Amino acid sequence: MSWNNRKSDRVQFQRPVPVTLMGVDGTWQRSCVLRDASSTGARIEINGSTDVLRAKEFFLVLSSTGLAFRRCELVWIDGTIAGIRFLVSKANQKKGQRS
Repeated sequence: MSWNNRKSDRVQFQRPVPVTLMGVDGTWQRSCVLRDASSTGARIEINGSTDVLRAKEFFLVLSSTGLAFRRCELVWIDGTIAGIRFLVSKANQKKGQRS
């Protein structure tokens, strides 16, 4: 799968950024690294089992305190590398339309 055919520009990180995946219900977590990101999604490398991604929807926790996060859904997975899409709430969609 070609990962650079994107609608929005991606930022590739020189050093992988450590982040955490967490289930929407908070029952599971997986450490991973952020390889690149855009305004609509990201490419991550997962440490450990990828079985938990069967849930399809989860949080990408960007800070150690959990205050910075994005709700995501799995788009594709190839081994330990996964593509995710950031989900936008309906309230945020309306704000974007007014701008």
